[in-house]
Amino acid sequence: MLDGFDYDMARWIPFRDREACQKVRAIRREEITRHANPDFRIEVIADDDFPFRLVTEVFSRIKQAADENRHLVLITPQPEPLYSRVAYLINKFRVNCQRLYTFNMDEYADQDGNIAPETWPNSFLHAMKKNFYHQIDPALRPPESHITGPTNENIGNYGQMIADLGGADVCYGGIGWSGHLAFIEPGSEAYPPIELEEWKQLGPRIVELTPFTVLQGVLGPEFGASGDWSWYPPKAATIGPAEIVGAKLRSSWNAFRLGGSMVSWQRFTVRLAAHGPVTPLVPASILQTLRSDLYISESLAEDIVAAEDFSWYA
Repeated sequence: MLDGFDYDMARWIPFRDREACQKVRAIRREEITRHANPDFRIEVIADDDFPFRLVTEVFSRIKQAADENRHLVLITPQPEPLYSRVAYLINKFRVNCQRLYTFNMDEYADQDGNIAPETWPNSFLHAMKKNFYHQIDPALRPPESHITGPTNENIGNYGQMIADLGGADVCYGGIGWSGHLAFIEPGSEAYPPIELEEWKQLGPRIVELTPFTVLQGVLGPEFGASGDWSWYPPKAATIGPAEIVGAKLRSSWNAFRLGGSMVSWQRFTVRLAAHGPVTPLVPASILQTLRSDLYISESLAEDIVAAEDFSWYA
C-alpha cells in the first residue's frame, strides 16, 4: 500500500522491487555517502565545483601517466564538451599524450545494428575528436588510432582491443535513468535474464535502446533539448559489463539537472544504483561491489520529497 493507493509499476520497467525503491527513495542527504564497502567511495560535490573537479580528475591522470612515461587507457563517455578544457590544460602544461589511449564506451546504431559513422555530427566518435583530440596541439597528441570508438568493423573485437592493452586504467561514466552504464540496457534482449556472475562476463554488443534511454537522450542539447523522440536512434553499440569489471577503477560522475533546475531523474536512480540490490536489472549497481568512485552533485544528494503545490506553467 502506497499512501492509501496501491498500484504496480508500468509493465516496461525492468526493476520491479517496490520495497527496494521505497527504501532508497527515503535516503537522506546526510546518509547518501555511507556504504558498507570501503572500496566503493561516494562523495558529494558542490554544484558549482562539479565541472572543475571532473576536468581536474581526467587531466591529472593523463599528466601523471605522462610524467611516469607509461601508457594510460581510458574508457570515456560521450558527448562531453568538458574534454575541451582537459585539452586546454594539456596544451598549457605541455603534456605529451603519445601513450594515451581512449575507448568510447558506446555509439549509436540504426534499426539494423549499423553503427553510426564518425562523419555523423551526433556520433560519439565525432564528439571525441571535436572536443578533445583536435583541441590538442599536434605536437602533443597521441596517434589518431589511439582515439577509438565502436564501429561496424571492430565491434566484434572491441573488448579484446581494450584487454590487449591490459584493460582500462579508468572507466569513466555516469548512471542512466534506467540504471544503465554505457548502453548496458536492463531488460533488453541483448542482456537476457541470467545470473549476475554470468552477466558480468558479457562483452560488447549491439543493443536496442529502452524507453528510459530514448527519453533521457532527447533531453540532451545534441537532440535539441526538446523531447523529440523521433530524432533519437533506436539502437547502440556498447561495451559490456566485462569491460567495466575489468577496469582498474570506475569513476562515475552524476550531476544531471534539467536547465539548471532541481528537476533530475538521477536523484532517484543514483540512490537505487548505490544503495539498492546488486542486480543486472540495475546495471550500475555493480559499482557497489568493485573499486569505484561515485561523485554526486549537491543537488542530486538532496532529499526526495513530494511537492504539494506546484504548476508546470508557473
